Amino acid sequence: MKPQDFDVYKNMLYAKSGYVIGIDKAYLLESRLAPVIKKHGIENMDMLTAKLRGAAPQALIDDIVDAMTTNETMFFRDQKPFDKFRDVIVPNIIKAKGAGCTIRIWSAACSSGQEPYCLAMLMKENAMKWAGVKFEILATDLSREILDQARAGKYSQFEVQRGMPIMMLVKYFTQTGETWTIKDDIKTMVQFKQFNLLDPMEQFGTFDVIFCRNVLIYFDQQTKGKILEKMAKRIHKHGYLLLGGAETVLGITQSFKPLEGERGVYAPV
Repeated sequence: MKPQDFDVYKNMLYAKSGYVIGIDKAYLLESRLAPVIKKHGIENMDMLTAKLRGAAPQALIDDIVDAMTTNETMFFRDQKPFDKFRDVIVPNIIKAKGAGCTIRIWSAACSSGQEPYCLAMLMKENAMKWAGVKFEILATDLSREILDQARAGKYSQFEVQRGMPIMMLVKYFTQTGETWTIKDDIKTMVQFKQFNLLDPMEQFGTFDVIFCRNVLIYFDQQTKGKILEKMAKRIHKHGYLLLGGAETVLGITQSFKPLEGERGVYAPV
């Protein structure tokens, strides 16, 4: 791909989503956009590029952004954040807010829903211990298509084999052939909504916990800072922010501080 053609996609993705894609990822364009080209009846990549240089339909632009910003996820990814949520974060919030409180959780960039569903399953597993506590889970993503998959709660055999404990799989899913579907009592615990992290966040109110894992790595430093500053205004003083293992707030924002001995867990300043 010619550098000037690559720039068309790079600039559009940055403007629409804040995502930064380097020339070393040019190979992803052709592989990920092949279904988009087919869906819109476009002859080839060159013709797609030509359309983007002109007045491209919004539906086409949305599909390109969806294809390039949808990231891989899995059930109980990295496991430790979920252990921290169960063993440290929820008990500390209950201590701060009192018995019978409501704990609001935001799973940002939730992709196909594995993260928020895992949180819902943890709540079911610990229902006796957390009796009287109400939980609200908001899960957002930029991609409408991936959110449709999340709402359906249907996963392949391969997807459920990656990280899902067998006892929880049997307990919280129903199987039809090679497809596993989240049961309704788990599904109804999560509210899914389309949202761009570049947009204002006031509409969501405030949260006790924000999961924003493995997404900031796709933004430049300035955009990371803006997103974290907005999140700092949406989180309670007793709240927690969880980032991916390769992500940090250090050198980006002073609105959060790392919790000593808790990798990937941050508290508002």
